[in-house]
Amino acid sequence: MNCDYFGKCGSCTLWRYDYNEQLKIKIKKVKDQFKNFYDKEIEIFISEKENFRNRAEFRIWHSGDKISYAMNGFGKKDTVLIKKCQIVQKKILNLMPDIISYIQNIPVLREKLFAVEYINGENILLTLIYHKKIDEIWFNEAKNMEKYFNIHIIGRCRGIKLILSQDFIYQKLQVLNKKYIYKIYENSFLQPNTKVNEKMISWVKDNSSKFGGDFLELYCGHGNFTLPLSENFDKVLATEVSKNSIRSALENVKLNDIKNISFVRLSSEELTQALNKERDFRRLKDINLEDYSFDTVFVDPPRAGIDKKTIQLLQRFSNIIYISCNPLTLKRDLEILKTTHQVEKFAIFDQFVYTEHLECGIILSKMV
Repeated sequence: MNCDYFGKCGSCTLWRYDYNEQLKIKIKKVKDQFKNFYDKEIEIFISEKENFRNRAEFRIWHSGDKISYAMNGFGKKDTVLIKKCQIVQKKILNLMPDIISYIQNIPVLREKLFAVEYINGENILLTLIYHKKIDEIWFNEAKNMEKYFNIHIIGRCRGIKLILSQDFIYQKLQVLNKKYIYKIYENSFLQPNTKVNEKMISWVKDNSSKFGGDFLELYCGHGNFTLPLSENFDKVLATEVSKNSIRSALENVKLNDIKNISFVRLSSEELTQALNKERDFRRLKDINLEDYSFDTVFVDPPRAGIDKKTIQLLQRFSNIIYISCNPLTLKRDLEILKTTHQVEKFAIFDQFVYTEHLECGIILSKMV
């Protein structure tokens, strides 16, 4: 990938290496980290080399009446002004210069604009974030902009969110031989690399096809994995703490006509308390946990990994599927899980090209 800002913009830390070289560096690091847990061949799933990211946020730099996109540099106080970003999907890339030019010429849209966020799905959702109060005058100008570009726009400032037409996107994913559609609300988690996300879901679905029984998922988000995986199991219970994500998930089962999933808004710690019968939750009033006979659990936690009580809960299951965006916390959690389970499958998914980050997937089975 050719980028005018390699070596300046701090987002792409592995800019010195071409794609194959940086991938080798990251794979070697992961293999060294996990050699005591898994000594078989690790499956590798690569990314597109450019235009792969479906979500991007840019700060806005003001110089008099002129504005530019800005990114952090490699130094703590370095700022790099950019015109484009080669890692974002082409629909975003092609819009970037026209959006900044349009805003530049409309004072009420330009003044005290702090940042912009693009999300790409079946259409573009653009969030404009301000350090000022936005009002009806702003709304009318933003509505003209929304119509001009045929996109959806949201305005945000402290304590205010103005939705011009809608605050969600639709995303279609191809998983193995089937397509799924997702409704995803602004300000909720979205996997940043669409093609690699499809590969992750497909890998998990393929490798869990013979598990059967009932299925528990923690950190389910908007149902990214839940919907396709539900076809491998009898009954599914999926939990998530984010209200926005649960809202999406409940709509997504209807969009895809899936009948065997129950979503509930609980944190992993709360569900652990419920399964241990330590505490009752009103949010579980329509769900009888005794109706489930779970054999398989799936987790896709945040970078901090999993708390110790939830790790102990996972150890009850015959099969554990663990997707991790942080190999360090995955390794920490495996130190506990290895006392009851062994790693059967290990995969690497290169979601975060030109950075040192890798997504890992493991499947564990309980030792007899």
